Amino acid sequence: MHTNRKTVGIVGARGHTGMELIRLIAAHPVLQLAFVSSRELDGQRVADHVDGFADELRYASLDPAAVAAQGADVVILALPNGKAAPFVEAIDAAKPDTLILDLSADYRFDPSWYYGLPELTRGQWRGEKRISNPGCYATAMQLSIAPLRDLLAAPPVCFGVSGYSGAGTTPSDKNDPEKLRDNLMPYALTGHMHEKEASFRLGVPVEFMPHVAPHFRGLTVTTNLYLTRPLKREDVLQRFHAAYDGEKLAIVTDEAPWVSRIAHRHHAEVGGFAVSADGKRVVIVATLDNLLKGAATQAMQNINRAIGVDEYTAIPL
Repeated sequence: MHTNRKTVGIVGARGHTGMELIRLIAAHPVLQLAFVSSRELDGQRVADHVDGFADELRYASLDPAAVAAQGADVVILALPNGKAAPFVEAIDAAKPDTLILDLSADYRFDPSWYYGLPELTRGQWRGEKRISNPGCYATAMQLSIAPLRDLLAAPPVCFGVSGYSGAGTTPSDKNDPEKLRDNLMPYALTGHMHEKEASFRLGVPVEFMPHVAPHFRGLTVTTNLYLTRPLKREDVLQRFHAAYDGEKLAIVTDEAPWVSRIAHRHHAEVGGFAVSADGKRVVIVATLDNLLKGAATQAMQNINRAIGVDEYTAIPL
């Protein structure tokens, strides 16, 4: 298919998203996994941690200089917020034409980086080799709001619930199945990073109230929109179909989607479209798998376009 293989490395490969990325890359016809960096798993076989991975590759603990010295064509940074800069600086110095995809929030507000939410920003990519991957909740919120953005009479209000994989692998109350049992845990009820991100990207203030639930993967966001003029339900649907009918990974559904149906799926679903009697209030529900369309799958869409292959290469549709 393609002769010119490209090498790719992952920094922060122990996390849930890192594991998903390893699976996607293993099935990719062009990308070749060159290194996976994890302090905690240093020296262990990747195949012992990732189902379906057959290679003999082992995790290594690589500092920024060591990552840059690998000379990979693509480097994916899957690190907690605030940790990307030393790796970016080292790669900038050693091999500036490396494609860097950052999964954290560190560059989502940086105009020199391309913000890769393909369904909304595909036309804004100008060949940048620095790509910031959107937040999982921020992706769902923007897909829910963008088609009605020009008609908003008030800040959209978004109520979110995610599985505890969204709280990462470092132990906390928010990923403790015992504390989450029969429970819903509210957190960061104002000023959440994804609230800032969605507001910044849409150019309107977005209000967001996240919660963690006892399930492992998948998030759901219910968004309340007040409109400047009344719309019929079919007008609302028409706008969403116009926005997403050409998309393979953003599906418009008539009914409100269920989070139980989105785990391990690579697309987002947007539906419900409940309209108030006066036509000036719309409630929309969006679901996605926070580890896939919310992270690894979206990263793969962005990398595919940047290396010049079909956007959906190696993404199971």
